[in-house]
Amino acid sequence: MAVELSFTDMGAGKPLVILHGLFGSKRNWTNIAHRFAAGRRVLTADLRNHGESPWDARHDYPAMAEDVAELIRAQVGGPADVVGHSMGGKVAMMLALDLPELVERLVVVDIAPAVSTGTPVEYVRALRSLPLDRFSNRADVKDALAGAIPDPAMRAFLMLNLATGPTGLSWTVNLDAIDTNFPTILGFPAVPPGRRFKKPALFLVGGRSDYVRPHHRPEIERLFPAATIEVIDGAGHWVHADAADAFVTTVTRFLQA
Repeated sequence: MAVELSFTDMGAGKPLVILHGLFGSKRNWTNIAHRFAAGRRVLTADLRNHGESPWDARHDYPAMAEDVAELIRAQVGGPADVVGHSMGGKVAMMLALDLPELVERLVVVDIAPAVSTGTPVEYVRALRSLPLDRFSNRADVKDALAGAIPDPAMRAFLMLNLATGPTGLSWTVNLDAIDTNFPTILGFPAVPPGRRFKKPALFLVGGRSDYVRPHHRPEIERLFPAATIEVIDGAGHWVHADAADAFVTTVTRFLQA
């Protein structure tokens, strides 16, 4: 059963739906969304088990694609351009393959329709095992995670999912569901023979990232025969954050072609 996704809606014109990656949220895309909204309507969504959207024990790509399909049906009423990063890119691909009538143009950011390495499951379990009721502020939580998550940039990114409320600190992501479904999140569903998304698709790859490799190209081209693959030099996995100007320029050019 689909869950009703939380979303933001800005701008006017041709609709664009943006989907974040694992441990991301619609808030992470605010600046990019504002830039796109200068010329079109932009909806940024929190995927299930993230941000302000409902939690559900199921966390697989067909279910998440159906969530987004319901959002597009309810809020757009017809096809939309869709941009998805990492896990959100897999959701966008699944949506395009299952319900191509809802996707006009597809942009997949630094992910392939294949098993990916992704965030180590140990990071998920480090967050799960932390007794938040023993902490009074965010800084202490960040310090406590340093041993399990030594990369300060990754730690800071994960900390964006920590909320402060009247009852104390809490995670805004469903860590239980993510841990349970972690192999599914890293994978990609088997696609029935003959099922393809024949409309324009752009696979945007970070030049410093290893998420999309040359051996992924045949599968990308099999499932998305109208796909083009472009590399943004100097960008890592978070292409939109590492090279925002190049990202916006490249995506805008593709969407307007």
